[in-house]
Amino acid sequence: MSLWIANGLSQDLPPGVVMAGAWQGADLAIWRSGTGRLAAWGDRCPHRGMRLSHGFVRGETLSCIYHGWTYGADGGCQKIPAHPAMVPPAAIKAETYQCVEEGGLIWVAPADTAVDLPDLTGLTPVRSVTLRADRAALTRALPEAVVDGDLWRLAALGVVLALQDRAEGLGLHALCRDPALEVQLSRWLDGLLRLAEQGEAA
Repeated sequence: MSLWIANGLSQDLPPGVVMAGAWQGADLAIWRSGTGRLAAWGDRCPHRGMRLSHGFVRGETLSCIYHGWTYGADGGCQKIPAHPAMVPPAAIKAETYQCVEEGGLIWVAPADTAVDLPDLTGLTPVRSVTLRADRAALTRALPEAVVDGDLWRLAALGVVLALQDRAEGLGLHALCRDPALEVQLSRWLDGLLRLAEQGEAA
């Protein structure tokens, strides 16, 4: 199984924005700098443990919302507002992950993972949704899906779902072969959520 986990659509994370993500149970802060560079870090400020996904992007840095500690591209602390003259020790560093874009999706893996991403050539990213049910419920709702790890393919619909386990449920990042069907696919996703979640509750 691939170590690369889809965490959302590229179009949903513009420059200057940070969002929450996840990798195999680990909470992440995924952010895009002012120049468009992506980064994914453990969602914990090394200072007091505040979620970095609540922080704010300034240019090429991410700052914690709690005490304003600021971190650069490599995750290292660059500034401590309470001690402006101090050069932060190199040991003060956020936990970093690899974060790349491919096929219109944002992919995350541990820092030393080789870049070997799924081939999504010819697919158009459509929408990300959260299914408040587990994979078993999704299997019952989509018995025709061809499952390859976290990629579920529905050949008849020309649809691929990249799955992501989240604390609040199952992230579904949908792509399709025919861009003209994006609206229909979005409606189909709404119906899929209802079907799977109702089945889970039954």
